[in-house]
Amino acid sequence: MIIGTPKEIKESEYRVSITPGGACELIRCGHKVLVQKGAGEGSGHSDKEYRDAGAKICSTIEEVYKSSDMIVKVKEPIQPEYSLIRKDQIIFTYLHLSSNKKLVETLLKSGSICIAYETIEKDGHFPLLAPMSEVAGRVAAIVGTYYLGINFGGNGVLPGYVLILGAGVVAKSAAKMASGLGAKVTIMSPFIDELREIEMEGYFGPNVSTLIMSSYNITEEIKKADILISAVYVRGARTPVLVTRDMVKMMKQGSVTVAVDIDQGSSIETARATTHRDPVYIKEGVVHYCVANTPGIFSKTSTLALTNLTLPYIKKIADYGVDVFKKDKEILSGLNICRGSIACRKVAEDIGMEDMYMEYR
Repeated sequence: MIIGTPKEIKESEYRVSITPGGACELIRCGHKVLVQKGAGEGSGHSDKEYRDAGAKICSTIEEVYKSSDMIVKVKEPIQPEYSLIRKDQIIFTYLHLSSNKKLVETLLKSGSICIAYETIEKDGHFPLLAPMSEVAGRVAAIVGTYYLGINFGGNGVLPGYVLILGAGVVAKSAAKMASGLGAKVTIMSPFIDELREIEMEGYFGPNVSTLIMSSYNITEEIKKADILISAVYVRGARTPVLVTRDMVKMMKQGSVTVAVDIDQGSSIETARATTHRDPVYIKEGVVHYCVANTPGIFSKTSTLALTNLTLPYIKKIADYGVDVFKKDKEILSGLNICRGSIACRKVAEDIGMEDMYMEYR
């Protein structure tokens, strides 16, 4: 199979989807790898390294898309890429379709086969979401603290209390970082088993506690928070709104919200996607940080963490092509769009296109 790696063109996105080492492994297995010129530079990988690994360097993104059976990316295709996606071409990347109807419509029209990193599931966990969640959680605590600075509209205090919505990898990573900064931390989840697991792990320290998630508890705790980190994920679905505008109004003036879940729409009603170039805005007196690709500027760490886990999946898809869905239920769980139909029920429901849903087994 011919596997293409285009250069990411999303704002401030410096990660790359295949490293020279990954390219070498795929080529050793009989596949061909195309890499767009400069695709790896932001992650510390030169075109020469890819050439030495056996990959072909393409001068344009158009050449990569035109010549590849499978496109492997980090972030979802954006407008300049829409017309490049071809019928029967496999797209393997983070997609987050439930909050992007335009992209869904484009992929349906293209007749492509789209597999989302974030919906691949194994034993109730999301193995390709986890590495970036670890990075995003650590960064969430750091940027939340940074934007409490009075120069940015924050209240000028170091964080005394951090509230985290969600109890997954992001939440755990953020809690460890925030508690290390000296803050008291509360992790909220509606699932008692998740909270019990966190309590039993015991390595967060005495200043990290758990609390069952409810509208009442959020309302009470949000009033005390210096930083609110929203890290809620429902597989394939748009994130439910848990923090209303009225709740945000109850927060302390100059406090900070960090919407790690912005890719899926965010659980904070006042959140809207921002970029690393213009990361924050103030709404209801609260600083909002809602960058949709937070790990993108920590590209060397993020690229290694991600590609170490995606490579076995890339190899299996390349080995079997579309037959992979019959052989591997894990990869089947990542199928979101398939030749003009929606393969993920939650995506179809959230964007109001249930008639385009088709179940694949």
